[in-house]
Amino acid sequence: MFNRLRARPANTLDRVQHRQLGRSGLRVSRLALGTMTWGGDTSEEQATEQLVTFIEAGGTFVDTADVYTEGESERLLGSLLGEVVDRDQIVLATKAVARRDDGPFGGGASRGALLSALEGSLRRLRVDHVDLWQLHAWDCSVPIEETLSAVDSAVSSGKVRYVGVSNYCGWQLSTAATLQRARPGHEPLVSNQVEYSLLERGIEREVRPAAAQHGIGLLPWAPLGRGVLTGKYRNGTPADSRGASAHFAPYVEQHRTERAARIVQAVSTAAEGLGTTALAVALAWVRDRPGVVAPVVGARDAVQLKVSLSAEQLELPPAIRAALDDVSGIELGYPERPLA
Repeated sequence: MFNRLRARPANTLDRVQHRQLGRSGLRVSRLALGTMTWGGDTSEEQATEQLVTFIEAGGTFVDTADVYTEGESERLLGSLLGEVVDRDQIVLATKAVARRDDGPFGGGASRGALLSALEGSLRRLRVDHVDLWQLHAWDCSVPIEETLSAVDSAVSSGKVRYVGVSNYCGWQLSTAATLQRARPGHEPLVSNQVEYSLLERGIEREVRPAAAQHGIGLLPWAPLGRGVLTGKYRNGTPADSRGASAHFAPYVEQHRTERAARIVQAVSTAAEGLGTTALAVALAWVRDRPGVVAPVVGARDAVQLKVSLSAEQLELPPAIRAALDDVSGIELGYPERPLA
């Protein structure tokens, strides 16, 4: 077991930089460590190595959810807090809303379900508060005012410091953000965690403009196109990849298209020209898109995580960024673009 990390190494040029999360005072590393597979495909030893590697590189932002590996992700992360790293070394983020069990409060965005989910997360994480609590999805069966009242209660209780959402489309994000800012004393939303990469740019239609209007930071999940942008699938499906897993194969397959192949080729060409990896190019591209605060990166092991961290050293030249913008561009029409 690793010794507890009580101090960080001296600053170096390749350490992870930090940004404000939306229009808030919370500063986070501009790369977040995702833990979706912790307690499942990622063992305790691998998770420990990842967390140590991330903290030593200057990372602070760690993201999980109550339903990741049926709660095992939170349990494993909680076991490492205090044992491997001090709680105050990380910005701890988790989520609620997704269905955990069949009980009356086992999922959804009702007041009772959300507050029950929060208590469960705190118990599994072994902490008295989380720094960022995110609504994992919009629940059309519950009035948004009720959902937001639970958010306000969580913050006023001291169990949550900041609140965000995940997978909200443009009108959902604007509705929730407007309600919170229009009522004095209610907690503003600071983030929206959404899929965003060179292969999935749909949020540029309405989500990104809505986030900019309301001062909400974007946290891209699957910033590597579910692994496809690394180029690992160009010549088949590696046996140790998610694409070879019965559980994750459909998830990866969505981005294995002819369009994706053209984009992957462009990313690989850029990487060769820059003397770096396709992973670093793809990650640097999404990291520096307007409104983005911190891509959420999951890794199989510490070695793979170090490759992601190497993107901190990369700033894409304007010509390469423009070429990637062009090859991955999406159609924007009415009403995203006003009539001529």
